[in-house]
Amino acid sequence: MKRKVTDKYRADIQMGTVAPLPEELAPMAEGIHQLIQSVYDEKVLTDMFTDGHETKVKENPLNENFAKKEFQALWKEINHKYAYTVSFNSAELVQKSVDHINNKLFVSELQYTTTVGRQKDEMNEHELERGDSFGRERTRTQTLRQAHSGHLKYDLVGKIAQGTVLTRRTVVNILKGLRADKFQMFKNNPEEFITKVVRLINEQKANTIVDHITYNQIDGQYDNTIFVAEKGAHDFDKAFRANKAIQDYVFTDGIAEESTERKFAKAMDAAEEVCVYAKLPKGFHIPTPVGNYSPDWAIAFHEGTVKHIFFVAETKGSMESFDLRPIEKAKTDCAKKLFNEMSNSKVRYSVVNDYQNLLNIMNTL
Repeated sequence: MKRKVTDKYRADIQMGTVAPLPEELAPMAEGIHQLIQSVYDEKVLTDMFTDGHETKVKENPLNENFAKKEFQALWKEINHKYAYTVSFNSAELVQKSVDHINNKLFVSELQYTTTVGRQKDEMNEHELERGDSFGRERTRTQTLRQAHSGHLKYDLVGKIAQGTVLTRRTVVNILKGLRADKFQMFKNNPEEFITKVVRLINEQKANTIVDHITYNQIDGQYDNTIFVAEKGAHDFDKAFRANKAIQDYVFTDGIAEESTERKFAKAMDAAEEVCVYAKLPKGFHIPTPVGNYSPDWAIAFHEGTVKHIFFVAETKGSMESFDLRPIEKAKTDCAKKLFNEMSNSKVRYSVVNDYQNLLNIMNTL
């Protein structure tokens, strides 16, 4: 309603859980979502243009590796759905959030720029076409000094409670603890204030939840079709042609020719101890209090060659924890707790930056 693309929309698009459009817009849904995504992802616009001579339908079906008993055993171990509960001290979260906001919050004031120009005494048609009929003499940027008229009202507490999944009471206690100069920033730019306060509180939630989270397995499993459900505009020329993956082509993240994920896939394909592996789709996810999390890889090793024959991995270019955003780190920490501490399965999980790093970490779990 505020004409902004929300974080929830971006996450839902990635996970394939976006809400359906109204019935009258349903026939145009694909085009509408492409245009919305193009607001924050220029690549979407590029993908709208295709070579008219190339084959229109390209499939990447499951191959015989999917049917291997080793992968079926791995899939049986991880194909579960979970619910979580978190129990922590609200007063602790309130104080940490207050300190974090007071330290980090900055909200820019709304500004406008005035450009003053003078029309040229003489000009030709080419200048008119180029828009050069005016000579720009000077610009002036000023802060917008305008009191809110009251016509546009913000449910400050409600919006922050919605964005942080906290009670209104907890949000009020956080806002009451803010320094006056920080709370005053709400007047400068209400929408930016709400967005940044939500993010800062969620960062503190992320730092707090891991020690207090528990998972329980619930009814439900993923259908095998999630591996082939993503029909994005994949460039098959840039895909990795795999031998040990459950699909012929592996589409890795990263724009570099030899991205971290691509190097990892090639290393697994060449490793004798690897039996079969899968690039997990976005539809496969673990719920966390800071958003759903989708691991990158599921790997089945030949029995007797390594310490753990089943492994779920996340590949990152850097292994330094401070290089990860707090929310991103909280998601991977939740996955570690689920697989390595709470689960009764034989699967282990870790964040790795290359295949050798995976082998080294495996021996410590």
